[in-house]
Amino acid sequence: MCEKNRKVSAWLSAVFGDQPVPEFEVNTRTIALLHQLAESSEARSREASLLMDDLRQKAVEYQADGAYHQDLLFQAVGLSSGSVSKTTSELLSAVEGVATALRVRDTAFGSFVPAINKLTSELSEAEKKDRKLNRDLNTLRKKMASTLVLRKNLQEDVNKTRQTQEVERAKADERLLNMEFVKNKSRDLTYRNKKAEEQLASRQMSTSLSHKAILELSERVSTLKQELQPLTKKLEPYADLSPVSNFRDEPIQFSNTNTLYLDVGRRELGGRNTVV
Repeated sequence: MCEKNRKVSAWLSAVFGDQPVPEFEVNTRTIALLHQLAESSEARSREASLLMDDLRQKAVEYQADGAYHQDLLFQAVGLSSGSVSKTTSELLSAVEGVATALRVRDTAFGSFVPAINKLTSELSEAEKKDRKLNRDLNTLRKKMASTLVLRKNLQEDVNKTRQTQEVERAKADERLLNMEFVKNKSRDLTYRNKKAEEQLASRQMSTSLSHKAILELSERVSTLKQELQPLTKKLEPYADLSPVSNFRDEPIQFSNTNTLYLDVGRRELGGRNTVV
């Protein structure tokens, strides 16, 4: 356990360097986890160091191999590095750069052709993908435009609905106020009617003078007037005659034509009750 603590402390110091190590809860579990991280980090560091050493060694070998081939090329064609012109050197550097970019093993023409064909194929695939992406982008733009139009229409509908709701709410409030007014008025009229009935009852008013009795009497008068209309038409030819006595030989003085009509109507109706 002490060995793990020392190893973890050394690893944390190496990781944070000059910065202070954050505080953490020291227990068996945290020490075990940090110890595993320290071992993994050290293993990765060793692997990275080995890989860097290998790359350095390969770089030295490639440089030596390049120098050897360069000397061999110059000796074969009878040239030296000082005798090559600046333009030729630039062209050779460009060829080298193209070979590096194409990732070919040498600068032979047979090596460049497959690499260029591969790049052409990749370019064609990239153009196809680009066209497909453009079509998808146009489709998305159309859908977005339709969505924006739909959203605008929905917003307008929502605004109209809100305005309609406000108008309906105002109407409902007005109806409630009117209903409350009618209720208050009804209660007031009921109270006043009750008070009037109490006053009439206290004065011992006859039931024949009640509103209901007056309405019934009015209906009876209307009925009698309708029944008297045909009799009145029958008596119109006798309106200009001089006064005569009745069947009991009692003289009847008619002050006007209406009194005559009333008397004849009574005789025609016989035993019916009349209203004075």
